[in-house]
Amino acid sequence: METKHILMLLGVIILCVVPLIIYAGKGEEEGYFGGSDDQAEDVIKEVNPDYEPWFEPIWEPPSGEIESLLFALQAAIGAIIIGYFIGYYKAKAQYA
Repeated sequence: METKHILMLLGVIILCVVPLIIYAGKGEEEGYFGGSDDQAEDVIKEVNPDYEPWFEPIWEPPSGEIESLLFALQAAIGAIIIGYFIGYYKAKAQYA
C-alpha cells in the first residue's frame, strides 16, 4: 500500500472515532442526535407559540427505527442511481 492510502485510511478512522469519543454518553435528550425536523419545530414554537401547522403527514412510521430504515433506503437508492450514471458515462467516454 502506498503512503497516501495509509494516510487516507487513518484520516477516515480519525473522522469516525473522534465524534464518538467527544459525544460518548450524550444522547438525544441532550440534543446531539435529534433530527433537524425536531429542532425546527422547537424553534418555531419558541418564536411563535400560536403557530399551527398547515397540514398533517399522511402516514407516520410506527417507530424511529422504521423512519431511519426508510431514510437509509432512500439514500441507498439515490447512491445506486448516481453511481450507475457515473459508471455509465465513464465507460462510455472510455470506449468511445
